[in-house]
Amino acid sequence: METAIKLFFTSPQFAVIGASQDATKYGYKVFAWYHLHSLPVTPINPRTSSITLSPNNNPTSYPTIPSLSNLPSPSETSISIITPPAVTIGVLKEAKERGVRGVWLQPGSFDKEGLEFLKREFEGGVGGEGLCVLVDGEEGLRVAGREWERGKL
Repeated sequence: METAIKLFFTSPQFAVIGASQDATKYGYKVFAWYHLHSLPVTPINPRTSSITLSPNNNPTSYPTIPSLSNLPSPSETSISIITPPAVTIGVLKEAKERGVRGVWLQPGSFDKEGLEFLKREFEGGVGGEGLCVLVDGEEGLRVAGREWERGKL
């Protein structure tokens, strides 16, 4: 798993599929985590045009893109997925078709079929209950040799 996590975090860009404007949801928390760690991240959500974060009480709005097909450089982007399992399998198939190399399935976003597809199709595939970017991300950044600076929200 360490190899997959290292590959995931060596990507120059990141995206969160299922990013949310609702601060109580994990789609918001994971999107904010990337910002807190000074990583370039694109929010993906077909139902909202932007996500607002408030670093240092200074609200900043980030435009969303509606789907993975709108991602400008998929082969240079690792994606975190926070969608229901029935949606996730389609996202995984599209990610494979678009050349995404790194995928992190957040807890609750996958079923057996999705996890098997991830393990079979993505060298940089991270997933399994207990593996969460919010908990394991900083160690992943360290393993990947990625420098980061902690921001504030």
